[in-house]
Amino acid sequence: MRDESIARNYAEALLALARKENAATEWASLIHAMAGAVEGDLTLTRFLAAPQVSADDKIAVLGKALKDKAPKLFVKFLQKLVMNRRQMLIPEIAIEYGKLLDAAEGRVHARVTVARAASEADVGAMTVALTKALGKTVVPHVFVDPRILGGVVVRVGDSVMDGSVRRRISALRARMTSGR
Repeated sequence: MRDESIARNYAEALLALARKENAATEWASLIHAMAGAVEGDLTLTRFLAAPQVSADDKIAVLGKALKDKAPKLFVKFLQKLVMNRRQMLIPEIAIEYGKLLDAAEGRVHARVTVARAASEADVGAMTVALTKALGKTVVPHVFVDPRILGGVVVRVGDSVMDGSVRRRISALRARMTSGR
């Protein structure tokens, strides 16, 4: 839990720097790409984690590698992470940055479960309906689960809106067996 709060603090600082440069969305791509590299490239992960490589060497390599690929202020942020020995938190910082940016832009992510693959038009219609219902821009993440039989189950944070046929059948069965 401590790493999460530390990552959130760094993400807040990164968002403040990104806003200063009017590039919050672009920097989201940069921090997520960096997180992907840290998680996906074993050589990079080992290099950043290696205690035998000095912070100065890590800072120099980051500066050289990202010189023409990222804004100077972003690179300085990454170098500050190395100086503070927090470079292995880059993936967590990326997650927290995404959450902060979503909140700032009034965006929520919804896990939408359907029984069969939905067409682009269906996903678009669901997005419009959910955006209207929630009063925020909804980014749907659609999953197929034939066990719900039909309908849709939407999860936004801790809230679940279950419009599945399976739930309706269960409710009907409960009413019939209770004698109502």
